[in-house]
Amino acid sequence: MKTKTQICIIDDEKHGRDYIALLLKKEFPEMEISFEASSVEEAYIYLTKNTPDILFLDIRLNDGTAFDLLSKFKEIPSQIIFITAFENFAIQAIKNGATDYLLKPIKKIDFVIAVNKALENIKKTQPVQNNPLQDNKIILSTLQGFRVIGIADIVRCEADSSYTTFYLINKTKIMVSKTLHEFEMVLPDLNFFRIHHKHLINVDHLQEYIKGRGGQVVMSDGSVLDVSFRRKNDFLHKIGNVD
Repeated sequence: MKTKTQICIIDDEKHGRDYIALLLKKEFPEMEISFEASSVEEAYIYLTKNTPDILFLDIRLNDGTAFDLLSKFKEIPSQIIFITAFENFAIQAIKNGATDYLLKPIKKIDFVIAVNKALENIKKTQPVQNNPLQDNKIILSTLQGFRVIGIADIVRCEADSSYTTFYLINKTKIMVSKTLHEFEMVLPDLNFFRIHHKHLINVDHLQEYIKGRGGQVVMSDGSVLDVSFRRKNDFLHKIGNVD
């Protein structure tokens, strides 16, 4: 079973692929690069058998263009983020179903916005039957079987590689062998916010915000958690405050 967001990078320049990989490692460590290629032919062979969640696609490749590749398929259900050093391809990229369009050299803020946009699109297409939420409760699979937990009883969730630990109001912890990103996709936006790549909090259990570069939050269980700088503004708007 696929447990991580799968990434495919198609770029004819190795340093371009390496830079995207570096940005992913720093900003979205829960994602997994499943394939890299430098040509239309390599990409075509891979995409006939695999469907990555997000496809980073350079427009000019060794043996053709990204549009040559896309023309070989009736549809590619992946979120496609086009990459190019040429602005004049923007309209053609949009017509080919671009999630976003990044100009080289890629700016980190533009990259983060593009990936988050892709994640939101993926979230909207999540099949209902795969959603573990039921009547304000969530089903958590454990080694012993499963636990049914009330959403209101979750104080926070913490990432640990491909595992997630749930911290509950009764001071108990539950470790689940799924990534934090997977739970971020299904827990209700009204209640939960990801303040850091390691922390997803239930804002109903937020007790205090401490100012700083990113700042910190104090939760109802007494935990003090860092807020990442790049998520700070969105978090403050979420709770109705502007720093």
